[in-house]
Amino acid sequence: MNSKWDETQTRIQAAKELLAQAVDSLTGTPNLEIALRVYGHQSAITATFQDCNDTKLEVPFGEDNYTRVKNRILSIVAKGTTPIARSLEAAAGDFPDATTRNIIILITDGLEACDNDPCIIAQKLKDKGVKITPFVIGLGLDLSYLEKFNCIGAYSDAETKGAFKTVLKSVISKALLNTTVQINLNDISKNPKETDVTMFLYEAGTKRLLYTFEHTINQYGNPDTLVMDPKYKYDLIVNTLPKIEKKGITILKNTHNTIVVDAPQGYIKVRFLNASKPYHVETRVVQSGSTSTINVQQINTTDKYIVGKYKLEILTLPRTYVDVDVTQSSTASVDVMAPGYLSYKTAHLIVGQVFVVKEDGTFEWVCNLDQETKSGYWQLQPGAYRIVYREKNLKSSSNTIEKDFRVTSNKTSSINL
Repeated sequence: MNSKWDETQTRIQAAKELLAQAVDSLTGTPNLEIALRVYGHQSAITATFQDCNDTKLEVPFGEDNYTRVKNRILSIVAKGTTPIARSLEAAAGDFPDATTRNIIILITDGLEACDNDPCIIAQKLKDKGVKITPFVIGLGLDLSYLEKFNCIGAYSDAETKGAFKTVLKSVISKALLNTTVQINLNDISKNPKETDVTMFLYEAGTKRLLYTFEHTINQYGNPDTLVMDPKYKYDLIVNTLPKIEKKGITILKNTHNTIVVDAPQGYIKVRFLNASKPYHVETRVVQSGSTSTINVQQINTTDKYIVGKYKLEILTLPRTYVDVDVTQSSTASVDVMAPGYLSYKTAHLIVGQVFVVKEDGTFEWVCNLDQETKSGYWQLQPGAYRIVYREKNLKSSSNTIEKDFRVTSNKTSSINL
């Protein structure tokens, strides 16, 4: 705990500061009593000795003992070993009433250092019918050690002071409310495997935002457990593409609730096949049967979408239109030929338009020429084109001129008009 956590504080200093703040926030909470047990603070560890009995109930459970707990926290000095198992076993006997909700919050920056196995102690307590809910907060622990704590209780890791503050607040909220929620974002097989998307929870029927969560699959492969106030009904918005809404959600108090949302997703990737350099082109994405734009996706990127059919308008010149079918966890790749360029010059101001010559010999408008300049530069898709124009100051249609040209990927076609 004496290891540096940042440039100004050690882990023990940061933990003491934030724990003291947490105790202050609990002051006056009805039907709550707290106690403080500390280990590794009485006997110094040496090269030849560690005191595995160094665990002590510093402040017993009692009403209105918050100041005592806070003051004792601030005076603790870390100097000993890490007897987690013995401390856990001793803590089970600290609770004065076996009929209440008894909760242990274990904070450690190391593994068990003595001869006992915390998993065995945790199982013994369960076998004896000791109803204790342990929460374990690991400070800067190597994440490869996570499985060492699975047998004790719900584990949260905190690699920074800020993370510890967030985790501590979450754990205390879970302990106090005992109302938890997991939001299952189901894939096409009804398995809760979709994740990594922002969720907004509003008070039902209003625009009052109560919670914002970035959906996470925890270290056990399950949707993360959230703490939410059961006194509200909720409207849920899952910010997938397109977004999903679920309204009028009720959660039950003092139990674990599961909210199920069907959110099967796959990917669309739009890319240039043969680009010799970066080209900046956007793609407008709409659901089939709709006219609303749900995303503007850059070329050579991949975005995630709800399973279904989409229409893509790739903002090339001329426009490229593609129908796409998104399937579960698969990537629908849309390949576009890299553009080329048209560069033109003229001795006089002109008016005119550029057309692409389609395979059936018909013409499709692409763009208008700028009437106020004598040169222009266009990024165009490969193919055959025709410019139709006349000098601006000539007022007879008989002065119309046509000029054909071809555009090749990654190359510039230069013409004089």
